[in-house]
Amino acid sequence: MQTTGHVTGLPPAPGPEPSAPPDSIGPFGLLCFGMTTCMLMFIVTEWAAGAFIPMVIAYALMYGGLGQLLAGILEIIKGNTFAGTAFSSYGCFWLGWAVIEYISIVNKSYGINIVGGFPGATGPNFTGKSLWFGLWGILTSGFFVVTLRKNGCLQTIFGTLLVTFFLLAGSSYQPLCGLAAGYIGFFCGSSAIYAALAMLYKSELGWILPGMRSCNYI
Repeated sequence: MQTTGHVTGLPPAPGPEPSAPPDSIGPFGLLCFGMTTCMLMFIVTEWAAGAFIPMVIAYALMYGGLGQLLAGILEIIKGNTFAGTAFSSYGCFWLGWAVIEYISIVNKSYGINIVGGFPGATGPNFTGKSLWFGLWGILTSGFFVVTLRKNGCLQTIFGTLLVTFFLLAGSSYQPLCGLAAGYIGFFCGSSAIYAALAMLYKSELGWILPGMRSCNYI
């Protein structure tokens, strides 16, 4: 017997699966990191005078620090473990760096010398600073391994960042290492800004810029 109309008792046909939400947090976190890093490297490369330091401290506190930490917390809430861990870690790094520099400047006004976070000074009292930069270089090396399953943009950022940290560690013994760190660090910050814009263009315009395609090296 032939029937017409809808057949009752059967489950409805499945509809199209919803698309994944755009990555709206990553570009902000990368900009927090990249912009603040470039500002610091203006001083490390000696492109800007020491009078620029207070501005870098302010932006390290608010943009590179609090902003990046907020991005990390939001990524953790989303379940993005890598981005949440990285953004939160480097956000706390910038917050700590800003506090160290502020304490250093305040104590110098009272004639007390405390090691700040800028490279170039030498002597046995700066061994701790080398170990501090070296420790962050080791952590960044661990993050870099994860990027081998991400994309070229992230590999460039973390690869140049780990080199920057190790050069900063060596700047306590060889000032030229600090200058080299300034240039490589500026390239690292610029790479983060590029990656942020590339993610933004991919999300909003559908453009896939070089370095954004996924890769799997390990």
